[in-house]
Amino acid sequence: MKFLQPPDWPRAKGYSNGIATRGEMVFLAGIVGWNAQEEFETDDFAGQARQIFANITDLLHAAGARPEHLVRLT
Repeated sequence: MKFLQPPDWPRAKGYSNGIATRGEMVFLAGIVGWNAQEEFETDDFAGQARQIFANITDLLHAAGARPEHLVRLT
């Protein structure tokens, strides 16, 4: 992965202006805050958000990737 930083631009703070990668692309969709048994363990936002990120991490692992390989979350 290469961060794109034009020499005359100020360095981005907390984000990147562009990223160039090579290899496989993995797309995830419909990730919700339930566990592997499709059960919600909590109804609170923070707890479900933690579960969503754990689910994303598990899916990335299945693709041979890690969270630091993420390019975009929307």
